Amino acid sequence: MKKLLSVVALAAFGFTANAQNQTESASQTVDLLLSNALEIEFTSTGNSTGPVLQFEFDSINDYVNGIEGDAQEIVVRSNKVFNVEVKANAANFTYVGSTSPAPTMPVAGVLSLIVTANGTGGYVHNPFSTVSYYTLRDFNQYLIGSGAAGANQTFSVKYKATPGLAYPAGAYSVDVVYTATQL
Repeated sequence: MKKLLSVVALAAFGFTANAQNQTESASQTVDLLLSNALEIEFTSTGNSTGPVLQFEFDSINDYVNGIEGDAQEIVVRSNKVFNVEVKANAANFTYVGSTSPAPTMPVAGVLSLIVTANGTGGYVHNPFSTVSYYTLRDFNQYLIGSGAAGANQTFSVKYKATPGLAYPAGAYSVDVVYTATQL
């Protein structure tokens, strides 16, 4: 009876016989398995194929002094520092026209490029620059060096075509390829 009385007395003061707070824990490890991520695309199209650029030569001045195209913005998304290289996919333009045999127009000396904006956090690789055009070739040339990791690392380029007067009428085409490589 004495034991029952002490439990009743404790209950009267707001205590219970089993008033201990108990805690339990459970844990688990969460692993994030990241791989290298890299993407390069034209902002105007939202994919890796840019728009077709057409340069119409209407005057002697156009042929001799060249025509500049509009700026083309390219975005690189990378989780590592990166470089960008540029090249023409062939040494010569592909010709479509009525002249036979088909004329051979080299890319080098006719199609050149300038970087008009660089928001990559990297640098424009010499011999390319932001102040003068430099000719494209059919092998990779460094364009952007040490671009910073990030989601919207953009740069813009403009092309200039200066064919001169040595080639007959027709359509001359070449693809320009940009390659991003993580360091």
